[in-house]
Amino acid sequence: MGKRTVEHDGVALAVFEEGDGPVVVLLHGLTATHRYVVMGSNALPRGGFRVIAYDARAHGASSPAPDYSYAALAGDLTAVLDALEVDRAILAGASMGAHTLLRFALEAPERVAGVVAITPAFMPGAVDDPGRMARWHALADGLRSGGVEGFMAAYGDPPVPASMRDTVLKVVRQRLSKHEHPEAVADALDVVPATQPFESLDELSAIAAPATIVASRDEFDPEHPYDVGAAYAEAIPRARLVSEEPGRSPLAWQGGQLSKVIAALASEAAPA
Repeated sequence: MGKRTVEHDGVALAVFEEGDGPVVVLLHGLTATHRYVVMGSNALPRGGFRVIAYDARAHGASSPAPDYSYAALAGDLTAVLDALEVDRAILAGASMGAHTLLRFALEAPERVAGVVAITPAFMPGAVDDPGRMARWHALADGLRSGGVEGFMAAYGDPPVPASMRDTVLKVVRQRLSKHEHPEAVADALDVVPATQPFESLDELSAIAAPATIVASRDEFDPEHPYDVGAAYAEAIPRARLVSEEPGRSPLAWQGGQLSKVIAALASEAAPA
């Protein structure tokens, strides 16, 4: 996998590219890195796609930034596409990455061949919930003061079935250890959950590209409610909702299966 740096708005973004064919751009979630969209699976480049992934500002090998708004995150996506001379692409993103690509799709629809929004969590109005934001600030403070273990202490026991608890904690700890600037990730934790990628779900009706929304069942991933994914799928005209069977491990956590969902969406889209 080739690596390069894209400079934008005073930020150095670590960008990774593999394969040839229609372009798929992967955008990860808050506290993750580029590997945590399809969980390291290389099924897409093997399947004939040019896959571009990058560490969001402050995350992984990318540099800290003065701004963590969705406007800035969408601007980074524009910069990556421009630097790699990509006119149009399939965009697939998880959580923060899903919100970023939807913001971008509203701003630059001509550059979007299709979207896969994985476990979206943003709902207009929720950013004003003081209890919700208190938890994000506690996680930021834990990371800032105690590193990975400080974050884990603030994170506590995840509200998932006991059979999945150790796996969830292991993955959270692993992905937090991948950041070169953990203090900047803490800054992002303080800001991103309080910002809005768009003001109303009604705005999503303007997205004309084919779309797939991947929603997890609440018993395994309560931080990304199933009902939010369902609401996004209802709001976007050409969207379909997919999920795992009840009681199964989330589809969003299965890189190979998720890659198949992305490839299927790409087959519906105009050439990228």
